[in-house]
Amino acid sequence: MWNLRRLFSHFSSDLAIDLGTSNTLVYVRGEGIVVNEPSIVAIDKNTGEVEAVGREAKEMLGRTPEHIVAIRPLKEGVIADFKVTEKMLNYFIRQAHNRRMSLHTRIVIGVPAEITQVERRAVMDAAYRAKTSEVYLVDQAMVAAIGAGLPVSEPTGSMIVDIGGGTTDIAVTSLSGIVYARSWRMAGNQMDEVIMAYVKRKYNLLIGELTAERIKIEIGSAFPLEKSLTIEIKGRHLIEGVPQTIILNDSEVREALSEWVSMLMDAIRVGLERIPPEISADISDRGIVLTGGGALLKGLDRRIREETGLPVSIADDPLCCVVLGTGKILDDFKLLRKLSIGSVTAGVEY
Repeated sequence: MWNLRRLFSHFSSDLAIDLGTSNTLVYVRGEGIVVNEPSIVAIDKNTGEVEAVGREAKEMLGRTPEHIVAIRPLKEGVIADFKVTEKMLNYFIRQAHNRRMSLHTRIVIGVPAEITQVERRAVMDAAYRAKTSEVYLVDQAMVAAIGAGLPVSEPTGSMIVDIGGGTTDIAVTSLSGIVYARSWRMAGNQMDEVIMAYVKRKYNLLIGELTAERIKIEIGSAFPLEKSLTIEIKGRHLIEGVPQTIILNDSEVREALSEWVSMLMDAIRVGLERIPPEISADISDRGIVLTGGGALLKGLDRRIREETGLPVSIADDPLCCVVLGTGKILDDFKLLRKLSIGSVTAGVEY
């Protein structure tokens, strides 16, 4: 049976998927990352047909006519709209499969640490309906640690903070297992929301999520910058009802994000307080590794370093750590079975 599995996998196009709230990445074994698109689908409300997926759909946000709606089918790391998620997965898997023929497809998906049984089932069903033969779920923080190059299989503690679009996963790993893991439903999308709320409150200006995301990326920070940054933004004035342009600076955005950053620091402190003393000693030496898009918030590593006194580093490719780590375990079926937190094969759930 094992030899037969290996024979089939030789001709397979096994996929690793980071099914993120903001972006979906697909890794094909032997090829690397072949899909990196926003997790957005544009639907025609009259016909139910998909008008666009991914990057093309994101460009439609806030600009669609009344009969077309651009949907983010995942909220806070889990499926909020099952049918749309299934259509989106189908689209991305077809994109990946166009690159090679497939006789057998195994899909491994990273999910947040504290996902419920119902939420796990929804992810597995959505993937399985995309004409795959096996679906496995693995802990997002664990595969992010693998993707970041941490020595997860060694008898030493490693701490990772993975800040995605919908969730922040904080975990400590050792001996290919999870010593501590928590998933907080506060991440990159929540940063966008607090920026939108701040601009609305201070300037009576309504801005869209794409503008808020641009503000976060260009001048957002968690620690005072050496050189001040500004950005020109446009929106609709709440009182006058007309388009208006304003200039924001980095200190204003830092003020807007201050509560979010404080909550993240509290979450990290809780994690540090709940791990065994020997693991604490390891982390004191090795420090904390940041992954995910939120790791790119300017000065966040320095803020964490200042408040914890620990070494803090950002992974080499923080945006891709989850999918790269998931891809690495595609070749190691024994490790995959060990790390799996849910699976379905030919309709049989484990």
